Amino acid sequence: MDGDRVEIDGGIMEGGGQILRVSTALSCLLGMPLRVRRIRAGRSQPGLRPQHLSGLEMVRDLCDGKLNGGEIGSTEITFTPGKIKGGTHIADTKTAGSVCLLMQVAMPCVLFAASPSELHLKGGTNAEMAPQIDYTVMVFKPIVEKFNFTFNCDIKKRGYYPQGGGEVVVRMSPVKELSPINLTERGTVTKIYGRAFVAGALPIKLAKDMSSAAVRCIRKEIRDLYINIQPVQEPDDQAVGTGSGIIIVAETSTGCLLAGSSLGKRGKNSDKVGIEAAEMLLKSLKHGGTVDDSLQDQLIIFMALAKGVSRVKSGPITLHTQTAIHFAEQLTKAKFTVTKSEDEDPSNDTYIIECQGVGMINPNL
Repeated sequence: MDGDRVEIDGGIMEGGGQILRVSTALSCLLGMPLRVRRIRAGRSQPGLRPQHLSGLEMVRDLCDGKLNGGEIGSTEITFTPGKIKGGTHIADTKTAGSVCLLMQVAMPCVLFAASPSELHLKGGTNAEMAPQIDYTVMVFKPIVEKFNFTFNCDIKKRGYYPQGGGEVVVRMSPVKELSPINLTERGTVTKIYGRAFVAGALPIKLAKDMSSAAVRCIRKEIRDLYINIQPVQEPDDQAVGTGSGIIIVAETSTGCLLAGSSLGKRGKNSDKVGIEAAEMLLKSLKHGGTVDDSLQDQLIIFMALAKGVSRVKSGPITLHTQTAIHFAEQLTKAKFTVTKSEDEDPSNDTYIIECQGVGMINPNL
């Protein structure tokens, strides 16, 4: 299909890799040729980085598409999609680039493939500026599966900055169409749990310190709940390199999941890592939404593709989410509205993100 290319300005709004992920996935799904200019113009190192390029190449291979301008540092690409097929696909950033961001671009596409898919994603599993793989498994997976699909995420090896080397295998079957979601009732927090990890040369004591500091911080606000943050030493045969971090999840009576996370780095005190994650979780719980900042923008593409009206109650809308909405509307016929939530508690800064989805039908099923 070589009709008119849709022109995308990759430098507006959030101005990062997310514009590329949303546009390419939708281009692939809608069979719509695309040109993206000014890629990552908002970043200190503009243009494609290894993880963006490996994501693009994977989508190209998923649908037998054509990609021009696919080089590291390139600020303009054209992409012409073909037919989405299942099977095994490999994407390797060869750096600590996030496997979770690779998953973000590929997952919507393979949902509408002709047969089941197996994605082998290589890079960083716990990387800065991206959701940790533990977040993907503990929070993203159970919530996104409410759109009426399932996937399996097998963490073969964990990889950390700077060399990466992690590998995750994602298996999923295609669907006919996606159901809308309604996440508007937050409920009360019923449990808090998580994992504090160390890998490589770091002692388990650091994980215990992160966990204790996080528990102490949460206790100041939430006194009566049992908090279970497991300290974990990643087995040497399942981790490449040295890394540490923590993720803490709060589960509510209505099945909402919100999280806070933080990564250790050289010279950063382990108590500080724990406190950072705890404060992030408490901040998410304070605004009264049903999703945290990291999940907000990841749901947008699925809401746009689903059949019917999806509604999600969230805290303040992040720039990432505004960007995802902008490009989802530009490329699909989905209609989003964001309204301030009429909350019982006026101190809550909550919003309802509503979307009339396009009801994408899988032509292969």
